Amino acid sequence: MTATELYTKGARIWLPDPELVWRGAELLQDYKGEPCTLRVQYEEAEAPSQISMHLHRKIERKDTESEIQVKDKTSLPHLRNPEILIGENDLTSLSYLNEPEVLYNLKVRFAERNIIYTYCGIVLVAINPYEQLDIYNNDIIQAYSGQDMGAMDPHIYAVAEEAYKRMSRFEQNQSIIVSGESGAGKTVSAKFAMRYFAMVGGSQAETQVEKKVLASNPIMEAIGNAKTTRNDNSSRFGKYIEISFNRSNEIVGAHMRTYLLEKSRVVYQTKDERNYHVFYQLCASAALPELKKFSLMGADKFFYTSQGKNISIDGVDDAEDYQSLKDAMKLLGFQEKDIAMIFQIFAGILHFGNVKINAKDGESSEMAEGQDQGCFVHPKDPSIGVACRLFGVDESQMRTWICNKKITTVGETLTKPLTKAQAMFAQDALSKFIYSKLFDWIVTQINKALHSQTKTHRFIGVLDIYGFETFQKNSFEQFCINYANEKLQQIFNMHVFKLEQEEYVKEAIEWSFIDYYDNQPCIDLIEAKLGILDLLDEECKVPNGSDSNWCQKLYGKHMKHSHFQKPKIGMDTFIINHFADQVTYTSAGFLDKNRDAVSEEHVNIMKASEFELVGELFVDLTEDTGKGRVQALQTGPRGSSKQMKKTVGSQFRESLTLLMETLNSTSPHYIRCIKPNDLKASFVFEPKRAVEQLRACGVLETIRISAAGFPSRWTYPEFFQRYRVLALSRDINRKDFKKSCTVVLPKLIQDVDKYRFGKTKIFFRAGQVAYLEKLRADKLRACGIMIQKHVRGWQMKNKYKRLRTAALGVQRYGRGKLARRYAQYLRETRAATTIQKHWRGYKTRRTFHSVQHAVVKIQAAVRGFFGRRAFQKRLYEYKTRVIQSRVRTFLARKQFQKVLYGIVKVQGHFRRRKAKEELRLLKIEARSMENIKNVNKGLENKIIQLQQQLDSRKKENQDVVEKQNSAIKALEAEKDRLLISSTEGQKASNRLAELENELRQLRAELERERGEKQDLVSEKEILRQKYEQDVGVLKAENSSMKEELDAANRKLQEQMKISATTGGNEKWEEQRRMLIAEMESERQHHQRLVKEHNRLLQRFENMQGEMQMLTSPTKGHKRTPSDISQLSMESVASSVSPDQKEEEEKDDQGYGTEKKKRQAPTPPTAAAMEKQMKEAKPSPLATDSIPEKEDAEKTLPPADIDVALILKLQRLVKSLEKERDTIRKKFEALEEQAKEGTGFGDSAFKSLKENAYFSLSMQELENENDKLKREVAKLMESIAKTTNFNKGAKSTPAGKEFLDQFEAMTDELERRREECLQLRSLLAERSISTHAVAKQSYGGQDEMVNEDNELTMAYKSQRDIIRLLEQQLQKTEKELKSRTSEYEAELQDLRRENDKQNKLIQHSLSLTSEAKIEATMQHEITRLTSENLDLREKVDQQEEQIRKLKKMLKVYAKRLKEGEAAEIQAELEKEETKSVENVAHIRHRERNYMGMLEYKKEEETPVVKALILELKPKVATCLLPGLPAYLLFMCVRHTDFINDDEKVRSFLTSTINGIKKVVKKHHDDVERVTLWLANTCRFLHTLKQYSGEKQFQTENTPRQNEHCLRNFDLSEYRQVFSDLAVWIYQTLIKNMEATIQPSIVPAVLEHEAIAGLTGSKPSGLRGRSSSRAEDTPEYSLDSLMKSMNLFLRVLTQHAVDPELIKQIFRQVYYFLGASALNNLLLRKDMCNWSKGMQIRYNLSHMEQWLRDNKLQESGAGSSLEPIIQASQLLQARKTDSDVDSVCDMCSKLTVPQIVKILNLYTPVDEFEERVPISFIRKIQQKLKERESTDTSLLMDLKFSYSVTFPFNPSSIALETIEVPEQLNIAKLVVRC
Repeated sequence: MTATELYTKGARIWLPDPELVWRGAELLQDYKGEPCTLRVQYEEAEAPSQISMHLHRKIERKDTESEIQVKDKTSLPHLRNPEILIGENDLTSLSYLNEPEVLYNLKVRFAERNIIYTYCGIVLVAINPYEQLDIYNNDIIQAYSGQDMGAMDPHIYAVAEEAYKRMSRFEQNQSIIVSGESGAGKTVSAKFAMRYFAMVGGSQAETQVEKKVLASNPIMEAIGNAKTTRNDNSSRFGKYIEISFNRSNEIVGAHMRTYLLEKSRVVYQTKDERNYHVFYQLCASAALPELKKFSLMGADKFFYTSQGKNISIDGVDDAEDYQSLKDAMKLLGFQEKDIAMIFQIFAGILHFGNVKINAKDGESSEMAEGQDQGCFVHPKDPSIGVACRLFGVDESQMRTWICNKKITTVGETLTKPLTKAQAMFAQDALSKFIYSKLFDWIVTQINKALHSQTKTHRFIGVLDIYGFETFQKNSFEQFCINYANEKLQQIFNMHVFKLEQEEYVKEAIEWSFIDYYDNQPCIDLIEAKLGILDLLDEECKVPNGSDSNWCQKLYGKHMKHSHFQKPKIGMDTFIINHFADQVTYTSAGFLDKNRDAVSEEHVNIMKASEFELVGELFVDLTEDTGKGRVQALQTGPRGSSKQMKKTVGSQFRESLTLLMETLNSTSPHYIRCIKPNDLKASFVFEPKRAVEQLRACGVLETIRISAAGFPSRWTYPEFFQRYRVLALSRDINRKDFKKSCTVVLPKLIQDVDKYRFGKTKIFFRAGQVAYLEKLRADKLRACGIMIQKHVRGWQMKNKYKRLRTAALGVQRYGRGKLARRYAQYLRETRAATTIQKHWRGYKTRRTFHSVQHAVVKIQAAVRGFFGRRAFQKRLYEYKTRVIQSRVRTFLARKQFQKVLYGIVKVQGHFRRRKAKEELRLLKIEARSMENIKNVNKGLENKIIQLQQQLDSRKKENQDVVEKQNSAIKALEAEKDRLLISSTEGQKASNRLAELENELRQLRAELERERGEKQDLVSEKEILRQKYEQDVGVLKAENSSMKEELDAANRKLQEQMKISATTGGNEKWEEQRRMLIAEMESERQHHQRLVKEHNRLLQRFENMQGEMQMLTSPTKGHKRTPSDISQLSMESVASSVSPDQKEEEEKDDQGYGTEKKKRQAPTPPTAAAMEKQMKEAKPSPLATDSIPEKEDAEKTLPPADIDVALILKLQRLVKSLEKERDTIRKKFEALEEQAKEGTGFGDSAFKSLKENAYFSLSMQELENENDKLKREVAKLMESIAKTTNFNKGAKSTPAGKEFLDQFEAMTDELERRREECLQLRSLLAERSISTHAVAKQSYGGQDEMVNEDNELTMAYKSQRDIIRLLEQQLQKTEKELKSRTSEYEAELQDLRRENDKQNKLIQHSLSLTSEAKIEATMQHEITRLTSENLDLREKVDQQEEQIRKLKKMLKVYAKRLKEGEAAEIQAELEKEETKSVENVAHIRHRERNYMGMLEYKKEEETPVVKALILELKPKVATCLLPGLPAYLLFMCVRHTDFINDDEKVRSFLTSTINGIKKVVKKHHDDVERVTLWLANTCRFLHTLKQYSGEKQFQTENTPRQNEHCLRNFDLSEYRQVFSDLAVWIYQTLIKNMEATIQPSIVPAVLEHEAIAGLTGSKPSGLRGRSSSRAEDTPEYSLDSLMKSMNLFLRVLTQHAVDPELIKQIFRQVYYFLGASALNNLLLRKDMCNWSKGMQIRYNLSHMEQWLRDNKLQESGAGSSLEPIIQASQLLQARKTDSDVDSVCDMCSKLTVPQIVKILNLYTPVDEFEERVPISFIRKIQQKLKERESTDTSLLMDLKFSYSVTFPFNPSSIALETIEVPEQLNIAKLVVRC
């Protein structure tokens, strides 16, 4: 069937329309194939009579019928897709791929279903809803995390997840390209993509990275976004953000690149537009204290912010945004001074824009004779003064050079005034230049803050760039934007074609080359050699270049180019045929915008700013290699410039080329943002605006490329499942779907070119799926008619039979009823006659009785009336008499009270007169002198008291002075004691002479030593044994020290955990970073000095130029010597060549290099810095004269010097100098030792080893070791105190400790001297003569005594010993002298400090009160600064100590692991040896056991290890359930029996730690976690059962009650074990949830168990995910049921409590239902009637499983109610009459969930109907009556039910439990 055969009567088509773009219609006749006229009828829904309220226009009514002319097949209208394909997630799944279908599908999804995201192949189309939607929260992020791209509904998170998975799985860099016109939502889309990466790729160790990445958005929006007529928050620049990831796929940093900032917005805005947000934020916050110095006003008072006449945005608080901007800057590490400086520069730009430039009038008095006409700034203009103050520049220079310019020629420099227009242009150029430079500087600082020191493995780039733009007037900005879009479109087309080709190659199908639009010629027109950009740059270099000349060059060069046109009217415009549309550009302004020039004089003024940041913005202009000066602004005829900076066009081309290289090296993902209307109305779709953007952003090009190939793709099972109704039964092979499809499809579609068979899919050309759907619908309709025919015949036959039978029955019953009615009439007539008779008699009697009763009543009433009237008369007379008596009494009483009141009033007047007289007398008395004296006496007493207080204060000051003097005396006493120590050292030197005398005596007595040789050898042996004993003692001490170290390490770990929980580490880390930042600022101090020097030179040059101009006698053009400019150039330029300078700058970077040495001044020494500090901050206590203070004030450094930093550096320098001196002294000492040691030979050292001195030296070393241990312990204590040795005048405890150690060392020296003397005396006593030796040992032969030179050798050895002792003594003396000198230096420091304190006291006594306060404050500041530095040093020491302890912990952990491995290996070898020895053992039966296990204290760890750590689940299943818990409790019983509380505490703690350790180690093993959940619960129940409490003993036997605990109350440990069981329960639940997570969606939603029901539809290109792993396992309902059976089997095997099993499966079923419902709410393909039936059927299997396993009462079934009701909602009828029933049925679903499912409902077949919008609105109205406030869309997957452990006692008696051999604890415990 050909495509033309589809144009039959009733076919639905699309027709073009000038208003609606496309209109739907239906053919009223068949197309015959020749040119003809076809009658069509517009569909009612698309009729042109509709009123578009949002467009504010009315479309004229036309007839619903019309005619169209068809010339040939190519002019046939587009066919429409079937209804089941409308509203698809992917536009490529449409059978007919054309522009009207794309537009209509987007309109249906956006306007009717409020869905803003739609796939179009590889592109995500995002339509701006102009409304806040709740689809971006963290629950949505979690739902899309880990999902394939085609598995969920279109969303920006799906694209971000696809990029993230491709990066993590395939190790490829990714990029997300977000484009669209202004107001389409590009910035918001890019922001949400970055938020997704921050959430999914968040690092657990460093969360600040993600916060910083997100914090960059408010900064860039403030300085780069503005309000336009199309968008309230339009990005006026392009940016590319690279988010860096490490190998763990965690964010480690980011980097941002910006493109083409719209600088013209700084100085000009059209109507209803605003400048950049930051200006309005500053103006809105002008009242803040930190901004008052900027002299800010309202935004309507500044020229740069009031041109648009609209300074506010609805719903935006600029003051609140200012605070957000500051917070973001602080988070990114901006310093407070930099933040203030940034805002100061922005404020300066605002004030600079208010500077009014006036034209000079020729007749004005201000115009000097002979001067050219120019301009000037009024002297009283306040704006220029404020602007110059904020910029930190000279106001006079700015006034001069804003109205003049400098022209440099070969031999002279000319100064020329500017016209008003030129000056205003230069003013705006400088403002734009400052803003753009500050923008670039802020971006650089953000990149520094986002830069990571961690190595970047991969990155994901997010490109937020402007879309294709075309306006009424297009200038240079639109040209660059469209040029960038041409480059991006080229990459996009190539990528789409590449994906199509890869798919065809993968499926191995035949395909021909797809022709697609190649825009390379258009790109060549712009960027090729002699292209538009080259000609523009060339024209910028021409001296008299202009826009019109450049335009004429374009006409002459490119008129023949296919993409270039010349307009018919106008010579200053040209046309470029872009890929999206033809754009007409106006050449006016191209050259100026391309040059981006700024005046050189303005640059020099700004470089000389006193603010470092302002000068830094302009410093790079003169450091560019090979340029040397900035391009001068040329406002008139342009002169030649030999050296020019790069133009904006060339810079943009280079940055764009770099961007293209980056994108080509990554895998791109595209997001096209569409603006639905220009009125910013929510969910209003304007087709005209949408189709323009679809053409411009490349979406239609994607459709065209897809339509040119095989856009529709079906897998073989899906195709067979849907179209098997078209096949014959003999053609079906259910075992091979592919074979069945290859047989059926050729019979349905005869043209083989319309489809291709791939390996796994069938590919169809455009329109074939619609044709198959038509065949399927026709087939189903024919089958339906056949079924209807037979069913209706059967129904009519049955109806006739029923009618005949009913007629006969009616006749029979009717005749009987008439007869019965007549008989009834006769009976009723007789009865009526009888009733009338009796009624008439009754009525007559009743009338008589009535009359009689009335007469009696009247008589009684008349008699009562007369009696009552008489009584009333008597009563009236009595009451009258009572009233008269009361009135007379009242009148008498009133008269009496009146008389009494008059008397009292007369008395009061008289008494008041007497009181006034007494008051007058008292006042006279008070004024007398005597009273004044009494008052003065009180004041004199107060003065005396104040004088006494003053005297007491003076006495206190005298006491302080006396204390200072006593402290000085104490120091002098210490000095005397040290002098005594030095004299003792002198005595030690005298002792050396005595030792020499002893040496001579030893030489004389040497012959007598031979006899004692054997004794010495024996003594040596004894000493060696003693040495070995001492070594053993030392080893024992070493082991004890290791244990102490382990305890300290454990304590340190606990402290680290506590500090980690309280945030202590973060504080230390913060302080460390602050110190590093301070050091970095100090290191950069010399660079600032260099910059300050250059700035001052530049300012000096500017002042000289101004002076020359002002003092020049010439008029008109003013000349200045050219050598001044040469000097200024030499001050900033290097003396080397440009090429050599570039190489040096590239290679010579960092501190300490040659470049820095040339630039930086010589660093000051510590003394110089101290002197500078003293001069910078003179002490208020100094007694210098006033002139000296004035001199000191002249030398004050700048105010920004950090005093604390300089003090710290001084201390560091001093300490380093001291360390240098110490090292130098040590080095000299080592040199001396080396020189002295040259005299020792090998023989001498050998003789030393062979002598008895070895033993003596070993003993001395042992003594030295003991002494060092004591010293180390003391030093550790003193270091722990972290105090200095001396503070003020008093010695600190640490200083005293140090002096005590010095005295101890002196005592040790004396002890060694005494030992030497004792040894010498001992040798002297034991020495004998040579003859005695010969007589004793050689039989009296004297010649044999020294036969082998024995005496000579002994003499030499003794001499070496004496030399060694002498060296040790000299070394000790040197150490003593050095320490003495150090102490003397410290004493000198203390004296100086004491003198300073005395001066301080004297000066404080002589100062006034204000001066005292100032001095006190200065002293307090100094003290706090020193304390701060001390604290910082302590922090460094603590960090170093923590780092060392961490290393030690790692070493000990490694040793511990090795020790455990060795121990396990030894035990295994032991078991192997046991298994070899198969020896039978005799088992003795014990009787009368008490149910306890006895173990030794040292066997506690092996018992816990065997019962907990090494117990395997397979072994536990073969034992008694809960046996480990019983055995552990039996051990606890024995500790209770012996009443050992320490032992039971230790055992329970080890048990808890062992269970935690084994669960943590095997947290992913369900069996092991279940094992210890069951045993923990059993142990908990056992503790309760045997606790002795009556509430737990109700089911105990008498024997079990005897086994209750008697001594211990373990109720607190029961709570601990209960918490432990809860933790294990949660671990088990997480493990189970992770196990079933992959099976939930395939089992519940995707499994199709009911034959004949299918919900499959065309999937389009998104049916596959390029990031899907190839080895992904298949999951189904069977796999889920297997997992459930496995869980139940494991829980049952380990005897978990039945109630706990119910709670476990209740939680698991909740997770299952919540996951399935969340996935259903985000998948449109699952919301249909067939899927609802399949889901309900799958859920019935889960409910049946609960019933089969008797778990239906656990509440697990009720947790599935939300997903069950969702499936029922899909199956329910959806008419207006079903609103109440639907609302009642969905009681467990929230309102958003119900509405979401109804909006997602999509029919699979044409026989189903879509959900009407009116029905959804009625549902929403009905659901408003609910009381529930839950408005969440997704269910909380982290929700968990509270778990309880009901008491479950055991009937097992403890005495019957035996210890099995498998547990390997028979030798560790004893049953008793």
